[in-house]
Amino acid sequence: MKFIKSYHALWLILLSFSSTTYAQQRIKIDGVAAVVGDKIILDSDIVKYKQEIESQSGGKVDVDDCEIMEDIMSQKLLAHQAVIDSVLVADAEVDAGVERTLAHFKKQVGDMNKVVELYGFDDLEDLRSELTRIERENLLIQRERQDVIKDVVVTPEEVRFFYSDLKTKGDLPNFGIEVELSQITIEAQPTEEAVKEVLDKLKKIKEDIEGGYSMRLKAILYSEDPGVAQNGGKYEITRESQFVKEFKEAAFSLEEGEVSEPFESQFGYHILQVEKIKGQLRVVRHILMQPKIEEAKLESAKEKLESIRAQIVAGEITFDDAVTKYSDDLATRLNKGKLMNPYTNDSKFELNKMDAKLFSRVDKLKQNELTDVFYEEANGGEKMYKIIKVSQRTDAHQADLVKDYVKIQELAMKKKEQETLAKWYKSRIKDTYVKLTDAHKECKYEYNWVH
Repeated sequence: MKFIKSYHALWLILLSFSSTTYAQQRIKIDGVAAVVGDKIILDSDIVKYKQEIESQSGGKVDVDDCEIMEDIMSQKLLAHQAVIDSVLVADAEVDAGVERTLAHFKKQVGDMNKVVELYGFDDLEDLRSELTRIERENLLIQRERQDVIKDVVVTPEEVRFFYSDLKTKGDLPNFGIEVELSQITIEAQPTEEAVKEVLDKLKKIKEDIEGGYSMRLKAILYSEDPGVAQNGGKYEITRESQFVKEFKEAAFSLEEGEVSEPFESQFGYHILQVEKIKGQLRVVRHILMQPKIEEAKLESAKEKLESIRAQIVAGEITFDDAVTKYSDDLATRLNKGKLMNPYTNDSKFELNKMDAKLFSRVDKLKQNELTDVFYEEANGGEKMYKIIKVSQRTDAHQADLVKDYVKIQELAMKKKEQETLAKWYKSRIKDTYVKLTDAHKECKYEYNWVH
């Protein structure tokens, strides 16, 4: 059950596809497992949820249908109660979430048309419409849950008691090997001539479009955006959408039909046309071009970093000073090159949960050792060479109150939040319409769903 409680919310999106606007047709061949308030749970929801948990855990987690059923009912209860409590969700927030989900699906499947086909929708707009409904429900669940636990806090005394209780029961968790990492990055920069060539091309395309040529066709022919084959360079954007600042500024500075001047972002150089303005939403189409980087520039960047690494190893310059003096990565340069874990938002990385490529580079390194110089290409197309230092390495160990206070505090907080939610579930279930099929009434649930 612990695995289910911490399971990624994205599965709620996948799960919800089995109770779409086509539910009336599908119920006949699927079967209703339960109704919670005005929310329907289908038998196929349980099957899909179980398959996904087994897939994501590599078969290491075994959960039964009853556990899954209760978790789904709990989520539906939160969604149902959120409507009763008049929880508000902004349209712009929903739109931003839909864009993130579409981007995730595209990354996983590789082709948006395949995504549409995989989930049985007629077209992208049909999929987007359903995702909008699902995203709104997920946000309602999150808001209602947050409201329930908003006043939960744990005191230092409660953390100590929690730790002592685990120790007495022999349930202290074991923490795996952790590392803290710092980097120096040298980017290979295009020549001025290469940048000018791209800008001239974009200006010419802008003139063509203003003269009547199709922006969509120009995007398909010339854009280096990886998604152009599926979307023709077209995006829907709000001020809350996950687009870079320069892109949003261009989108919201133009009138309908206007084409921007070429502008630069971390991904390269763009022109952008606003096709439609719908309230706070902009429907835009863009073309992305990246200046070509000569092989000599790449080799120069590599040689520079190899020289810097040699100076660090020889003790001629400290790693921290080298970061400040040489590193091109603005996000880490002012923080001694320290990398932040995107999943935990702190500086610690657990080796067994690390990206495979990064793991292979740092797994055998001791504290204060450096990787060799290696090449990397960022999502935005930037080409660079890097070295990474293991600035801190902590061996696998059993939880210690002093060394692991923050982690133990987080565990204590989660336990208290779950206890608060449990009380809320028990009180709300009594006042909510819940109907289960006979097969699901036989389960031994944590809460009294059968009443």
